[in-house]
Amino acid sequence: MKTVLITGANKSIGFETARQLLQQGYYVYLGSRNIEKGQQAVETLHSEGLNQVEPIEIDIDNIESIKTARQLLGQKTEVLDVLINNAGISGDMPQTALETGVNGFKQVFETNFFGVIEVTQAFIDLLRASSEPRIVNVTSGLGSLTLHTDPAWKYYQIKPACYVASKAALNAYTILLAHELQDTPFKVNAVDPGYTATDFNHHTGPGTVPDAAARVVKAVVLGSDGPTGQFFSDDNVPDTGISPW
Repeated sequence: MKTVLITGANKSIGFETARQLLQQGYYVYLGSRNIEKGQQAVETLHSEGLNQVEPIEIDIDNIESIKTARQLLGQKTEVLDVLINNAGISGDMPQTALETGVNGFKQVFETNFFGVIEVTQAFIDLLRASSEPRIVNVTSGLGSLTLHTDPAWKYYQIKPACYVASKAALNAYTILLAHELQDTPFKVNAVDPGYTATDFNHHTGPGTVPDAAARVVKAVVLGSDGPTGQFFSDDNVPDTGISPW
């Protein structure tokens, strides 16, 4: 049975991703910053007959929490097949390049960028023990620099500075990580789940949570002949499913 750790999985897209992977036979470590909320999420899944899941407390803004989570997971399994870096924040709004102070940028980068790096580095040894390791970084179409320079793009006017910059940085890290692991069985990809109706955006998005999670799952279950170092986005480029960086 393959194992997966999902950060920020006690609600929304992360929670639905856990549900869909459980339905496909994965054993899920449901990461949550608050262990009580994580346990509540697990109990909901148990009530649906999905029992191969347990909560893991992990605050990706806190390196000690990450280290503790790694130690705990190492006591439960010697192999981690999949890491889904799902946890993220939008930051306080509005965000502009000229008026938002550097602390605003730091706050968003701490979760969306630095936290991902610290989690990935902390769990890489368990991932290396897998025969088919997968790393999926949940990003956003707003992280595409190419699309942000195209006035014809449907989201061209949406430019929250801190969030855009953090996701662009996450995309760059995905490229670097995929390149570094290119001669290994790893598949490392970024996935834009689409503009989805969640509390993250006050339920303004037109997409559904199940559809968004399915996009993430698609990158998880890639076979050995699947791509690595890609930016998947059915929302922005439905014809190809690959977004420009």
